[in-house]
Amino acid sequence: MSPDHPAIRVRNLGKKYRIGGPTEKYSTLRDTIVNSLKSPFRRNPVTDTSDFWALKDVSFDVEQGEVVGIIGRNGAGKSTLLKILSRITTPTVGTIELYGRVGSLLEVGTGFHPELTGRENVFLSGSILGMKHREIDTKLDDIVKFSEIEKFLDTPVKRYSSGMYVRLAFAVAAHMDTEILLVDEVLAVGDAAFQKKCLGKMGDVAAKEGRTVLFVSHNMGAIRNLCTKSLVITDGKILFYGDTANAIQNYFSQFSDKSSRTIFFDDIPDKPITVLRVSISDNSNNDYENFDINSTITIEINYRVKRDISGTNIALSVIRDGLNILWTFDIDQEKHFFYSREKGEYYSKILLPAGILGIGLYSLYIDTAIYNKGHITRYPDCLIFKIENYTLDLMNSANLGAMVNIPLQWNTMKIDKRT
Repeated sequence: MSPDHPAIRVRNLGKKYRIGGPTEKYSTLRDTIVNSLKSPFRRNPVTDTSDFWALKDVSFDVEQGEVVGIIGRNGAGKSTLLKILSRITTPTVGTIELYGRVGSLLEVGTGFHPELTGRENVFLSGSILGMKHREIDTKLDDIVKFSEIEKFLDTPVKRYSSGMYVRLAFAVAAHMDTEILLVDEVLAVGDAAFQKKCLGKMGDVAAKEGRTVLFVSHNMGAIRNLCTKSLVITDGKILFYGDTANAIQNYFSQFSDKSSRTIFFDDIPDKPITVLRVSISDNSNNDYENFDINSTITIEINYRVKRDISGTNIALSVIRDGLNILWTFDIDQEKHFFYSREKGEYYSKILLPAGILGIGLYSLYIDTAIYNKGHITRYPDCLIFKIENYTLDLMNSANLGAMVNIPLQWNTMKIDKRT
C-alpha cells in the first residue's frame, strides 16, 4: 500500500541573496551598545545593493522510492535547492516537508573532518544522521569494501586525494539508513569504473531498498538511465517536471536560439590540464546559427598542459537527447597511453563529415583525463548546435529520424532458385 504523503513536498520555495553592500556579522551585546551610542553621529554609507533570487516559486513533490534527476545549466539553482533540502542553508520563503532521514553528498569532503581518519569520519557521519555506534559498526565493512580504500582507512582524510574523498563519502551516504539520498555532481571527480559502480548503487538504493534519490548531474546519459522523472531548473525556476526523456528535450530546447559558435573558459589553477577555447564552424562560414546537414562541421579545441604528463588525452562527445552518440579522443596511437605530452598550449581540430549527423539538436561534451588516473576537467554541454536540412536534400530528408547517418557498403546478389 502506498503512503498517503510524498517523501519530499516543496511549496513556493524561494532563496534570496543580497548582492553588494556590507557583509553582515554577528554582534555581541557590547557591539550593539557601542553602535547604538555612535549611531546619531554616524552617516550611513551609500552602497549599491541588489537582490538575487537563486530560487523562486519552486514547487514539486517526490514520491517515496522515486529517483528524480535535477538538470540545468551552471548557476540555475540546482545546488542551492539541494543545500536547502539538506538543511545546510535556510529558504527565504516557502515550505519543505521531508518524511525521513536525509543523507547528502553535495561537495567533496562535506561532513568530513580533515584531521580525523577515514574510519573516524564514518562514525562521525553516521552519528550526525542519528545512528547508534552499533548500527554504524555493522555497516563499516560494507562501506570500506565499496569505497576500495582499505589501506588508507586509518589515515587522516586531509591526506586523501579528491577521488578517495568521494569514494568514502559516497559509500557512507549510500550505506547509511536514510530514507532520502541527495547527490550532487561530485561523482564527476571519480574514475569511470567507480562512477558506474555508484550509479548502480543508486539504482539499487531506490529499486531494492525503496529509498528516494535526488540526483544532480550534467551527465544526461546517467540521468536518462537512472531517473524515471527529472526536474529542469532555469534561472531559479522550474521549467519542466516530468518524464526524463521529455525533461532532457526541454533542457536542450531552451538553447536552440542561443547557440554560440565559440566559448572561452577560465584557467583552473589547480588542474594540470584545462581547456581554454572551443569553437564550431562549417565549411561555408555561413551566418546562420545552425548548420546544414550537408556541411562538414569543424570543431576546434585549445587547451593548456601545465607540466609534462604521460598518458593525457582530450575526449570529445556529441550528445543528443541525453545520449552519447559519438565519442572520440586525441591520443598518439603509435605511442598509445604512454605518450608524454610536454608543458605548453595545444590546438586540436576535429572534422565531422557532411551528413553524418541527423537533423536535430546536439551538444558537445569535452573532458580531459590522464590514463589510469581518471578525469581531470569536464566541460558538459559547452556548445549547443542544431542540424537542419536547408538544401532540402531528398536523400537526407528520408533519414530525419536517424541520429547518425554512416554510409555503409552493401553487397547484394541475386539468388538463383534451381528446381
